[in-house]
Amino acid sequence: VQSRSGETQTREFRALNPRGKIPVLQDGDLVLAESVAIVSYLATKFGADRGLIPADGTRERALYDQWCFTAAMELDAHTLYVLRRHGDLAALYGEAPAALVAARAYFDTQVVVAAEEIAARGPFLLGDTFTGADIVLGSCLDWALFYGLELCAALAGYRERLSGREAYQRAFQANFPPEVMQALRAQRGGKADS
Repeated sequence: VQSRSGETQTREFRALNPRGKIPVLQDGDLVLAESVAIVSYLATKFGADRGLIPADGTRERALYDQWCFTAAMELDAHTLYVLRRHGDLAALYGEAPAALVAARAYFDTQVVVAAEEIAARGPFLLGDTFTGADIVLGSCLDWALFYGLELCAALAGYRERLSGREAYQRAFQANFPPEVMQALRAQRGGKADS
């Protein structure tokens, strides 16, 4: 199901997610929307024994939650979505050149904190263990590149480690097959950096 395709507005999809947005996960009778909720649920259900999500009540879990919320709110909602909404989708939401400039600047001020954390603790956000927080931040970095934002060397190397994982490559191919990437680039007027 792709955004802006009409698929999210069908009766069947809106029965799953009345918000009419993606992502949505259905696991039996459980339906979840929102990226961080989905990543954390899957990490708990299928990857807790491998460290994909730290145990409740631990210092590491608090840091995990902090990074997930930072990526979702400060990077995705407050910057990347503004770029999409008032850049690629300006015909729907209106042009806002000042908002685009401010969103890019704000992204830079917030993402530097992640770069410093990875440089200090790395190779991942919580140190040596790849977690769901890395999935959430990695997705934001992918979109940042798609929107032409530059990543410092520490984040470029981090993103390279993430995107080099076999699981990442399988997920990327499933979610962004060539025809989807072509449609996304067309929305951007042929511009895309990743």
